[in-house]
This record gives sequence, structure tokens and C-alpha cells, in this order.
Amino acid sequence: MGHGSSGPPTRAPAPAPRGTLRRRIDGLVRELLKFGAVGGAGLLVNFLVFNLVRQVTDLHVVRASVIATIVAIIFNYIGFRYFTYRDRDKSRRTREMSLFLLFSAVGLVIENGVLYTATYGFGWDSPLQSNIFKFLGIAVATLFRFWSYRTWVFRALPVRGTVAGTGPVTGDRPKQRVP
Repeated sequence: MGHGSSGPPTRAPAPAPRGTLRRRIDGLVRELLKFGAVGGAGLLVNFLVFNLVRQVTDLHVVRASVIATIVAIIFNYIGFRYFTYRDRDKSRRTREMSLFLLFSAVGLVIENGVLYTATYGFGWDSPLQSNIFKFLGIAVATLFRFWSYRTWVFRALPVRGTVAGTGPVTGDRPKQRVP
């Protein structure tokens, strides 16, 4: 037999592509940095509008916060769509916008629920306390928003490439081979 065994020669399993895990981690880090840049700018917009509305109107704290959050949501959508997730699927904008607004509304409730609880539940309503609890609410809501936006709203495009033994993965039907 020549190979020193009585059975047919076997192949070793193909090694995993080098750097696949590393590329995924690098991609996630880049995404987090971009998300953070847009979110940080949105945070500034949120706080500027919140404190401006509180200074120039007689609106209650939570109402001023809701207005600021809505302005920040609009700002963030533009930043996420055209900067953070510009390489993501753009084919279903109506669905994307609907989901973005839905998850943003949930984030708005989380963010302002923390502020509402501090203000009306505990009586912590000085300007400093309001800003602290608004910040805490934003932090909790941001975790939810990051997960929901990347999972449901700005969906990744299908990977193009070759899967072992199946040919190119493009979403198209495979072509018939001519003998």
C-alpha cells in the first residue's frame, strides 16, 4: 500500500482561515468606535437641547428631556446611516426607518424612565441631579440601542466569498455545469 496503513489515506481537516477571528474582532472594535463617535456627538446634542429647553421654557424636566431625546434621535439616525453603518444593507429603507424609530422609542422610554423615577419618585430635581440621571438613563438606553440597531435595523449584507466545496456565495442560484 505504500503509506504504512491498510486503509485509504485520509485528509486532515482544512485549517480555519487565518485571521478570521481577528478580523471579526477588529470589525467590531471599528463599529464600536464609530457608534461611540456618533453617539458621543448625539449625547452632546441631547444635553445641549435639554439644558437649553430647561433654561428658556417652563417645561417640566421630563418633557424637556423627551424633546432633547427626539432631536438627538434624528441627529443619530443621520450619523448611523451615513457614517457608522454606511456599508450595511440599504435596500429596505422604510423597514429600516420603522425599526429605528421603534427601537429609538424604547430607548427614549428607558432613558426618560430613569430621569422620571429620580425626579418624581425620589424628588431629585436640581439641575445637577437632572443631568446626572439623564446621563445614567442615556447610558442604559445606549446599551439597548447598540444591540438593537446592529441586530435589527442596520443589518449586515450577506458575505460574498467561497464556502468550502459549495462555490461562490452571492445569493444567486448556482449555475449549471456543462460537462
